[in-house]
Amino acid sequence: MSASRILLRRAPRLQTQTRRLLARSLNTDTAPVLYTAHATVHGARNGHVKGSEGLNLDLVMPKQLGGKGGQGKTNPEELFAACYGSCFQAAMNLSAKQLGISMPPSSEDSVIETSLHMVGNLDELDLGVKVDMLIKVRGVSRADMDKLVEKTREVCPYSRATKGNVTTNIKIEIM
Repeated sequence: MSASRILLRRAPRLQTQTRRLLARSLNTDTAPVLYTAHATVHGARNGHVKGSEGLNLDLVMPKQLGGKGGQGKTNPEELFAACYGSCFQAAMNLSAKQLGISMPPSSEDSVIETSLHMVGNLDELDLGVKVDMLIKVRGVSRADMDKLVEKTREVCPYSRATKGNVTTNIKIEIM
């Protein structure tokens, strides 16, 4: 087989690999800013956080970490879990459009449950996090969901930010 035929056969694969490489190499120092979120925290884990667009929450150290806990209050881990899950779901919906996959129209038919686990040793100040995400979807095939989750992991800003330093386990459940 001639060299040109080999290149032609490999060209679509090389184009896809090149696009993926370019997509993952976003330089966040020079990329245009699309949106800026701002939050101010007073009192650390037993304080208060206020955001520029309505966020207004009391913070409390979870009982499992030696704090008082408390109804109606939150903590950084719960906020991160909420943010990662909602960002992943939004990126999943955008990716579905690009891949030609129809997502269910009802929000009850596409649910993401995200658990963030604080791991390590408090006494030695050796701490980290890991994430478990359960994606529940109705009306989409398993094969399409597998493709969609793979693409979403490349697109979601939280997935990109945590890649290589936070273990993220994703399980898909077709409802």
